[in-house]
Amino acid sequence: MKNAILELLEKDAKMSAEQIASSLDMKVEDVAAAIEEYEEKDIIAGYKTLIDWDKVGDEGVTALIEIKVVPQRGQGFERIAERMSQYEEVESVYLMSGAYDLAITIHGKTLREVAGFVSDKIAPLEYVTSTATHFVLKKFKDKGVMYTNTEKNQERGYAF
Repeated sequence: MKNAILELLEKDAKMSAEQIASSLDMKVEDVAAAIEEYEEKDIIAGYKTLIDWDKVGDEGVTALIEIKVVPQRGQGFERIAERMSQYEEVESVYLMSGAYDLAITIHGKTLREVAGFVSDKIAPLEYVTSTATHFVLKKFKDKGVMYTNTEKNQERGYAF
């Protein structure tokens, strides 16, 4: 049942202990205690609001940057990932399998700002061997939330 609490909170962090208890047929006190325990143990790492910035008029750009690196002796990728995480521009850092080692996401005001971040802060690092930057053109779904266009007349129709 405790994983069910986490699943509900992941879908909607605004759910109250009362709502969760009702949904799972549990006692409110048990749900509240579980949530408190999850927060203390950092299982719940934080609460974030997911905003559709396009609807607000934000003209910024989001980029996914693939990075190949030389792992640090005795520390693997940990130290490098920690270093990447220190940059204010970086929203997320992932260790990857496949053709590159790390993937980071950043949000900038312009393409030029993102390019400058990569060329000035990431590429010059001694352990970085190459980078590839991909720009997000449109979000359809993010963290389980669908971004929908309410206009019925779209360029392409839906086939069901």
